[in-house]
Amino acid sequence: MRVPPCYTGALRWSVIFVLALVLPALAAHAQQQQQQWFVPGQQQGPAQGQQRPPQTQAQPQQRPSAAQPRPAQPTGQVPGPTEPGAPRLPPLDRSPSPPTAVIGVIGLQEVFDASVAVRQVRQTMQDRLQRLNDDAAREQNAWREAQQQLASLRGQLTPEQMREREQELQERISSAQRILRERNAAIQAAGQKALAEIERVMLFVIRQVAEARGLTMVIQRQAIVLAVEQHDISEAVANQLNRALTSVAIDPEPEFSGLSLAPVRQPASPALRRN
Repeated sequence: MRVPPCYTGALRWSVIFVLALVLPALAAHAQQQQQQWFVPGQQQGPAQGQQRPPQTQAQPQQRPSAAQPRPAQPTGQVPGPTEPGAPRLPPLDRSPSPPTAVIGVIGLQEVFDASVAVRQVRQTMQDRLQRLNDDAAREQNAWREAQQQLASLRGQLTPEQMREREQELQERISSAQRILRERNAAIQAAGQKALAEIERVMLFVIRQVAEARGLTMVIQRQAIVLAVEQHDISEAVANQLNRALTSVAIDPEPEFSGLSLAPVRQPASPALRRN
């Protein structure tokens, strides 16, 4: 069987650790056997009947087993850091360790796309923005027509009257642009408020689904690289959200007045040409 490369270093250190424990014992055993033989010219070992002093043999250290229970967390307080430049923090009381994390994965964009209430809000916002775009296009056409009419009256109006008409047209354009911006802001605010209500209900649904599956943590799918399909709760959340919320109230579009599509005011009388 081929040993994976990641285990090669671990096996090498295991062999070195075993040899470090066995070699001292083998050396002590060889010394004991050597002292039992008589070698001429050398001092003999202890005489018969004399007790040999007990030899101490290094006992191998026992590695903690994985089945042993985890040591109890010490009690007391945790002091603040003491490194140079670290802030002076008050001590904290030790608290029990949190439970083991059981993680679920959710794709919020997938849930939003599958939500019936979200589709309703998007369709309403799209209709309102389309009406706003139509009104803006009609107003711009009216501005161009007014400018053309004003240019055609240049020979019939005095310079003072021409400046007055130009100022009126500019005020009309500025007022219309302000109204269009306010309408667009009101549409966006109504859509955001409706989507926020859907999101609020969705958080309750996520909590319910997580509790039903025994999850202690839910992470967005965009924040992870890989997850098994069984961890994904997007479909379950989308189904429960559609059962709980099929539509949401949207603030009505406020009434705006001030868009003037009337043509440019014509000269009051031909006598103006003589001034």
